[in-house]
Amino acid sequence: MLVFIIRRLLWLPLVLLVVSFITYGLGFYGPGDPVEILLGQRTNPEVVERIRHEKGLDRPFIVQYGDFVWNALQGEFGESYKYRGQAVNELIAEKVWVSSQLGFVALVIAVVLGIPLGLLAAFKHGTWADTAVVGATLIFISVPSFIVAPILLWTLVSSLHLLPSAGWNGIFDLRLVMPALVMGIPPVAVITRQTRAAVLEVVAQDYVRTARSKGLYERVVVLRHILRNALIPVFTLIGLSMGGLVEGAFITETIFGIPGIGRLGFESITSRDYPVIMALTLLVATTYVLASLAVDIGYTFLDPRVRTD
Repeated sequence: MLVFIIRRLLWLPLVLLVVSFITYGLGFYGPGDPVEILLGQRTNPEVVERIRHEKGLDRPFIVQYGDFVWNALQGEFGESYKYRGQAVNELIAEKVWVSSQLGFVALVIAVVLGIPLGLLAAFKHGTWADTAVVGATLIFISVPSFIVAPILLWTLVSSLHLLPSAGWNGIFDLRLVMPALVMGIPPVAVITRQTRAAVLEVVAQDYVRTARSKGLYERVVVLRHILRNALIPVFTLIGLSMGGLVEGAFITETIFGIPGIGRLGFESITSRDYPVIMALTLLVATTYVLASLAVDIGYTFLDPRVRTD
């Protein structure tokens, strides 16, 4: 296991190098100039060229990319083009923490609701309960967040006056409830359907019939033989979802006024803020690689038959 972990971690620098090279290349050769976007099209061309020279944007691609890699190895991503005078590290750290809290609560909602609903649908297979759960998940997964958010705002804020409308004051604030529901409802549908499919597949296996024929209690059969094996694909979904905790959600964060990484990412792309874009790209790539590694390690605990060389 230790050799497997070390081997996977050794791949991380190569993955980040490839991701950074592609992203940097798309930004360098893509349309638009970050200085012109920030200063406006009517800016004096001489001023634009002077600023581009000061920021090193007039140098060849390989030189700029080499400087970026060298600085990134030292944990420095420079200064934001859009938010002048503010270091990228400080700018991202604050907003990543906000989005991570929101994403974590949304993931908890998805898991707490998704797995029980999937089990209910599987064990009530062919009944009205199964049909109702499957139908509800189709609705949840089909309705986009920019439709769900206004519905919740109208219902819980305007009509019932149960929750505040927008803003952010930490994970224990009531203003977290609605954005967490908006982000958590679609994953509920995905986890429910995956759990249902996995349980139905496991129930038909010979070892489950053997366990029941031995006279084991149904609770023991469900927990030890059915649920443990059925949760393996669900565990994959949950693990990869954890890798996306730092991504944020642009639409949800914008509607509810949450100063998270989603809004920052969108603003950085539209303003061609290269330092922020590159830092966010590497951050997301790192979290997904580590989440994938955590999933592979977790397999060995869920199913002893799964072993890594």
